[in-house]
Amino acid sequence: MNISDFDATELSAAIHERSVSCREVMDAYLDRIDERNGPLNAIVSLRARDELLNEAAVRDDELAAGTSRGWMHGFPHAVKDLAETKGLLTTKGSPLLTSFVPDYDALQVARIRAAGAIIIGKTNVPEFGLGSNTFNPVFGATANPYDPTKVAGGSSGGAAVALATRMVPVADGSDFMGSLRNPAGWCNVIGYRPSFGRVPIYPVTDSYSTLCATEGPMGRRVLDVAMLLGTQAGWDRRVPTSVAGALDEFGSIESCEAHLAGNLNGVRIGWLGDLGGHLATEPGVLETCESALRRMADDGAIVESATLNVDLDALWTSWLHNRHAYNAATYGSLLQREATAAQVKAEVRWEAESGMSLTALDLKRAAVTRTSYYERITSMFTSGGGAFDVLALPTAQMWPFDIEMRWPQEVNGRAMDTYHRWMECTIYATYAGLPAISMPAGFSESGLPAGIQLIGAPLADVNVLNISAAYERLIDDLNVGMA
Repeated sequence: MNISDFDATELSAAIHERSVSCREVMDAYLDRIDERNGPLNAIVSLRARDELLNEAAVRDDELAAGTSRGWMHGFPHAVKDLAETKGLLTTKGSPLLTSFVPDYDALQVARIRAAGAIIIGKTNVPEFGLGSNTFNPVFGATANPYDPTKVAGGSSGGAAVALATRMVPVADGSDFMGSLRNPAGWCNVIGYRPSFGRVPIYPVTDSYSTLCATEGPMGRRVLDVAMLLGTQAGWDRRVPTSVAGALDEFGSIESCEAHLAGNLNGVRIGWLGDLGGHLATEPGVLETCESALRRMADDGAIVESATLNVDLDALWTSWLHNRHAYNAATYGSLLQREATAAQVKAEVRWEAESGMSLTALDLKRAAVTRTSYYERITSMFTSGGGAFDVLALPTAQMWPFDIEMRWPQEVNGRAMDTYHRWMECTIYATYAGLPAISMPAGFSESGLPAGIQLIGAPLADVNVLNISAAYERLIDDLNVGMA
């Protein structure tokens, strides 16, 4: 077996048993990057091989002396290019940041580095992370590994592609509107959006406004995802919205395995489908997800149709206003200066300009609608007196589209009124701060992957991952991450 074929936890064991050296691991992954990255363009700002091999040699010396930094000791790791990485170019896909080399690590990067990973480069993103199509004027577009003429999704598109093609053992990403889930579904890997506050983001200038964005893990196995989540998670005093304590269940491989050993017998799943026709959905997407649900039902799960029973149009307006306001506050200043305004893509401009036209009353109404929605969806879970352990939705409402297209103008004959309306299915977990995972569901007739979301109750991260691990045991035929 090639070293890059190991799952992450298998790689960790091999390194710590010293059946492979950290130098051999680094060489194997850099060879894989040389082989696969060119036409896919997933990894950017790759560091020099000699430099990386020298760092790997230091990790070998540490093991020889009886010291391990953690489960990721010697792992080659590429950080999503939205997160600041000390000493390494961090562009966020913007031509305004082509010279930005931070002198600090973002919090989750520091935690990953402390667990023993060697940062080899970055993974590609859309400009400022906006849009589920990974292209930017700095590095270009990232292609889908199953069909390079199609998009990989985003904004964690580079991370998903690098993971699917085994250029990295695990990957970090972030998620505001499906950015961990949509590319995972389209690249046949696993993307996990944690409960809000589970993985604190730092540094940020505003910890309070949107309460939508989070960082999280991606992997080819649920066990790998849980391990990386355990590394990323944990309270930080500088982040007022961070969840107290650490995720101790995922603090070691042995503990992870123990907490992911459940089965689907009696698990109640509420299938939301296309929300009664509200979501424009391409042919085959719902059917592929329903096939995944049948596998779960055949293994003992109880799958029933469910409905949100909320005003979905009012909820979308509330979501838009919240998102617009955030982007206006974040990027509005760029539009005030001619020199920077010309270098901002149209979607960023639209979000920011829309936000600047909102009133305080608009934002109050958005917050009231969001609060009502939170109460409704959390009441659907068994922990809130409802019927379901998890809710299910498609990860995206369509199959991967042509890479030359910025965003879909229509889906199944219905016009899309915004650049992200076609991924509306992702907001229902985000807007309530709920944990949600994208698991592989199947393939189109032309061989393109699709994912299914499983959404859990507030702070039910362990339960969602346990259910996902039970489902994972049913899908060996989907060849997860084997692009």
